[in-house]
Amino acid sequence: MQNPFVAINYIHCDENYRNRFEELFGTRAKAIDRMKGFRFMQVLRPKTENEPYLIVSFWDSEEDFKAWTNSPEFIEGHKRGFEDIRKAKEEGKKPPMSSTFRTYEVIAD
Repeated sequence: MQNPFVAINYIHCDENYRNRFEELFGTRAKAIDRMKGFRFMQVLRPKTENEPYLIVSFWDSEEDFKAWTNSPEFIEGHKRGFEDIRKAKEEGKKPPMSSTFRTYEVIAD
């Protein structure tokens, strides 16, 4: 049996976008919940200013995670945030958030 897989998305938000970002997750589409191999997700708010939010998702395998990132459910789950980014770019503004993914294999509980 292979080890569980964890993906962590580091989300940097402009200060004035933090409430909107939290609202998006509080009212999320839950599209990820329908994906094969998805176990659970945690959204972590930083306690220190200028630190990123962490979106930690747990998967049965890396393949299951990759299938999520290439799925219609991924687009559904992110469309409101993507729309906010698109709108800011159209207005010539800096996007209100940016993200970086890092992935991990669980080796011990």
